[in-house]
Amino acid sequence: MQVKETLNEGLKRAYSITIPAAELEAKVDEKLKEAQPEVEMKGFRKGKVPMALMKKQFGPKVMGEAMQEAVDGAMAKHFEESGDRPSMQPEVKMVNDEWKEGDDIEVEMSYEALPEIKQPDLKKIKLEKLVVKPADEEVEEALKSLAETAQNFEDRKKGSKAKEGDQIVFDFAGSVDGELFEGGTAEDYPLVLGSNSFIPGFEEQLIGAKAGDELDVKVTFPKEYGAENLAGKDAVFACKVKAVKAPAAAEINDDLAKQYGAEDLADLKKQIGERLEAEYAGASRAVMKRALLDALDAASDFELPPSLLDAEAGQIAHQLWHEDNPDVQGHEHPEIETTDEHKKLAARRVKLGLLLAEMGQKAEVKVTDAEMSQAIMNQARQYPGQEREFFEFVQQNPQMQQQLRAPLFEDKVVDYAFELADVSEKEVSKEELEKALEALDKE
Repeated sequence: MQVKETLNEGLKRAYSITIPAAELEAKVDEKLKEAQPEVEMKGFRKGKVPMALMKKQFGPKVMGEAMQEAVDGAMAKHFEESGDRPSMQPEVKMVNDEWKEGDDIEVEMSYEALPEIKQPDLKKIKLEKLVVKPADEEVEEALKSLAETAQNFEDRKKGSKAKEGDQIVFDFAGSVDGELFEGGTAEDYPLVLGSNSFIPGFEEQLIGAKAGDELDVKVTFPKEYGAENLAGKDAVFACKVKAVKAPAAAEINDDLAKQYGAEDLADLKKQIGERLEAEYAGASRAVMKRALLDALDAASDFELPPSLLDAEAGQIAHQLWHEDNPDVQGHEHPEIETTDEHKKLAARRVKLGLLLAEMGQKAEVKVTDAEMSQAIMNQARQYPGQEREFFEFVQQNPQMQQQLRAPLFEDKVVDYAFELADVSEKEVSKEELEKALEALDKE
């Protein structure tokens, strides 16, 4: 194999690779000999097919495989010896398009090499960790919110008319063409008016009803209704209202705490405090992560691969365009041009992406199988009833795996940097933390 450098400008590289015909022929013979013991052919016992006949029968297919392996091997050897790491998949093309058996293989390979990246001294980076301690008032406010969520209903004053949001307790019997239908009858059924639990038009007719009222509710089942015998049919529900109840917040006591899985009210307050602390810690981490990335950006300077910059700028422009045009789906839209602002943001992202990847590699940061499985499960919960299908899809899709693995890897590298950086804590109010968090979106 002969490798000749034809371009070396900045990060751009190009090479001419020649693989001698004899080397390729030897690889074909080797592959045929490996397969010979398992080959069966009419007129010959298994493993006894002559090599000449095998070459005639299988030579073209094996030649194609041998050519691909030879080129892949030549590339791998080049990268091992040169130490280059391509920023993207190298471009490879045959030079002698009219190649025939017995000719040398001549290919051209071009790529952009990753730059040499010098990692900043993390110990010299100063960071400030904002700490917020939940106030008693915040815990009480969260308790009040939980009480409202765990809504109860209390009887309204006798003779009160039902309003939207009220709960009525009633009996009903539904019929179509005068005949009761299966599943259309119930007693003491609790219904919150405005919940849209029943078919369209049903609940509205019960607004204004009082305890003791008897009335007919007339509705039409939707044409796409699940039961074919009812779809599109007119129906009458004979209703008897037994009670009208107004929504009322649950009492804040041990019983409320037990509804949320706590032992008692004190335990629930403790859990709320811990949850608030976790929320504040997450927001504080986001602020400190931005400060870390800003410091790394300022402390690093190396050449960036043009192809990565162009790809990233194009992706940013495309994403922002769709955010401004949410009604446009897919890619049927005018060509989107990248601006200087897109390129500036792309340069930061590419630089930090390469730097974090280098830091993670040197620190031997790994994303474990357990962490990946947890990430896949978290994502799968967004598709109720299809979790298994989503899990299998990810397992068969390397690109999707990389999309899930990348943020996990980045977070672990950031945590590694936090451990080495000079971090000081500063106690702040909830409002100050929120202000710092809002500032991230404005930058």
